[in-house]
Amino acid sequence: MHGNIHMGEKVVAITGGAQGIGRGIAYAFAEAGYSVSIADTAADAGDEAVAHIGKIGRRAIYEHVDVSRTDDVHRWIARTVRDLGAPDVLVNNAGINANKPFLELSVEDFDRVQGVNVRGTFLCSQAVARELVKAKRGGAIINIASTRAFMSEADTEAYTASKGGIVALTHGMAISLGGYGIRVNAVSPGWIETSDWQYSGRAKDPHHSDADNAQHPVGRVGVPDDIAKACLFLANDASFMTGQNIIIDGGMSVKMIYV
Repeated sequence: MHGNIHMGEKVVAITGGAQGIGRGIAYAFAEAGYSVSIADTAADAGDEAVAHIGKIGRRAIYEHVDVSRTDDVHRWIARTVRDLGAPDVLVNNAGINANKPFLELSVEDFDRVQGVNVRGTFLCSQAVARELVKAKRGGAIINIASTRAFMSEADTEAYTASKGGIVALTHGMAISLGGYGIRVNAVSPGWIETSDWQYSGRAKDPHHSDADNAQHPVGRVGVPDDIAKACLFLANDASFMTGQNIIIDGGMSVKMIYV
């Protein structure tokens, strides 16, 4: 498909876009004028997000997708192309964890986390890249990694390994896809509060102690919009950036701690 169905209207595809950081990213791109395609497993939240985006005058669709499943991913991207147009931007945000004591972590749990977080990033990126190559135009892929790719709490190995894999995939795909005009970058969030960015029936008002805020040199815990702004920058204003990872954590990971 050459160009998008609605000329001049860009399209963003977001995995895990119904709640949390993904919802913040979806709303920010909609407000910036994008049509939005959301893949998620939370149908109630997905429908709610689509309704909100419609109220601000942008087009949006939701598809129930397990990003670890090839058929789900291909169905979602095919519908996105049909209903909105080929994505200009893909945000690989979907992620799960299985934080259990290392000595008790099952291989099934470990594999499931890699399947959603790493294989899902690969499958969605490949599907979107194929559409962009077919359309003979470039685009941007943004992978949501984590500061946990570089530092850890105990008993987070499945998640940590997956986020390290996403950072590595980022520079790998940047080299492989650069010749097609596709840029690939990652954003690594730190502590981002998402309890008030869930489906309305599950949302809660967050509370942070002075100690929580003081852990961050900027003096506060992060919010989804902090990540969304970085994604918009990478999508629209970073034409000379690819293969990079931007850490957005309020300075938490560079603060030395003496106990």
